[in-house]
Amino acid sequence: MNKIVLSLVLLVAAGPGFSQTSVPAADAGKHVGETITVCDKVFGGRFLENANGQPTLINMGDAYPNNPFTFVIFGENRKKFSYVPEEFLLNKQVCVTGEIKTYKDKPQIIVADSTQLKIK
Repeated sequence: MNKIVLSLVLLVAAGPGFSQTSVPAADAGKHVGETITVCDKVFGGRFLENANGQPTLINMGDAYPNNPFTFVIFGENRKKFSYVPEEFLLNKQVCVTGEIKTYKDKPQIIVADSTQLKIK
């Protein structure tokens, strides 16, 4: 019985590590509703200071409007970054982790904290 319980505990503990998937920006749309990591080059970004929520939009995989994926940092979360995201991340290979949602039929991840990003 103890072996069964131990096996279940190990399986549950290891589960999140094994379920993490990494995809390029072009494939992000195939994973709507899933929590995954999207890794690709940042082609541009924009801070919309006067828009509702003050979003920063970071385009991955290609330049706007041809970018297949965007990640969004709302104004309240910009202060959690030690750099200006739309400038610092430009032309870098970046991995962003979070739940894929869609906005106007385009996949995106909403980034609440800089720990969701890894720069390669």
